[in-house]
Amino acid sequence: MIRRVIRRRRVSFNRVLIYAVLILGAIVSAAPFVYMILGSLKSYGSVITNKFWPWWPFGDEPVQWQNYPEAIETIGTDVQWGIPLFYRYLFNSVLVAGVTVAGTLATSIMAAYTLAFIDVPGKNILFIGILATLMIPADLTLVPKVVMMFRFKWYNTYLALTVPFLVSVFGIFLLRQFFMQIPKDLYDAAQIDGAGHLLYLSQVVVPISRPAVITVALLNFIWSWDSFRWPLLVTRDSGMRVLAVGLQQFLAGEGGTKTHLLMAFATMVVLPVLVFYFFTQKHFTEGISRTGIKG
Repeated sequence: MIRRVIRRRRVSFNRVLIYAVLILGAIVSAAPFVYMILGSLKSYGSVITNKFWPWWPFGDEPVQWQNYPEAIETIGTDVQWGIPLFYRYLFNSVLVAGVTVAGTLATSIMAAYTLAFIDVPGKNILFIGILATLMIPADLTLVPKVVMMFRFKWYNTYLALTVPFLVSVFGIFLLRQFFMQIPKDLYDAAQIDGAGHLLYLSQVVVPISRPAVITVALLNFIWSWDSFRWPLLVTRDSGMRVLAVGLQQFLAGEGGTKTHLLMAFATMVVLPVLVFYFFTQKHFTEGISRTGIKG
C-alpha cells in the first residue's frame, strides 16, 4: 500500500513538472507575440517609454486602433496600381505563397510516391542524395542562385520569387516516410481493380496521407510568407516585393523608428499565418506524430 502511494506521488510530481515546463515554454514563446499586439495598440510615447498597460484601468490612454490604417498609409502608394503599397505587398505575398505551396505539394507528392512505391533502380541511393542536400547551408547557395536569376533574366519577376522554391526536400522526406506506412496490400487490391499508379495515388494515397500533406503545405506556406532576404535580393521595384520586405520601411528614418506602426504592420503580416495554422492545427499535429522514421 505504501509503495502504491509513493508511486502515485512520483507520477503526480513528474506530471506536474512536465506541465510546468510546458507552460513555461508556452509563455516564453507567446511573450513576443503578445508584446507585439500590445505595442500595436499603443501610442508612440507609450511604446518608447515602455509602458506595459497604458489603458484603463491602469492608465488614461485610449486604444490606438488607428495605428493599423496609419501603418498601411505610411508605406506609400503603388504608382502602377494606384493603391496603397500594403495591398500590393499582400497580393504578391498571397501569389508567391500560393504558387510555392501548390508547386511544392505537386513535386513532393510525386517524388515521395516514386521513392516509396515504385521500384526504381538505385532509389535508396537517390533518396540519400536528396537528403544530403539538407546539409548544405542556405547561405552557401544564396549568391549562386541570385546570379542564376540574372542569367535567366528572371530578376525582378515572379519567376524569381517562386521557381527556386517549387521543390522541398523536407516535404519529399516527410511524405515519403508517411507513404512507407501505408500497407502494400492496398496497392495490390487497387491493381486487382485495374487502378494504375496515378489513380492509386490520387484516390488512395493522398486521402490517407491528408495530415502529412497539410503539414507540408503549412510549413511551406509559413516559410514562403515569412521570406525576407530572398525577395529583397531578387526584386528591385517596390511593386514586386512582399509583406515581409515592407517591414523595413518602418526602420529608422528622419523621425526615428515608428515602433508602434511597425508593431501594427507586423501584426497584420503574422495574422494570416495564425489563421492558417488555427484551421490546420489538428492535421499538423497528426501529420508530425504519425510520421515515422522507417527506412
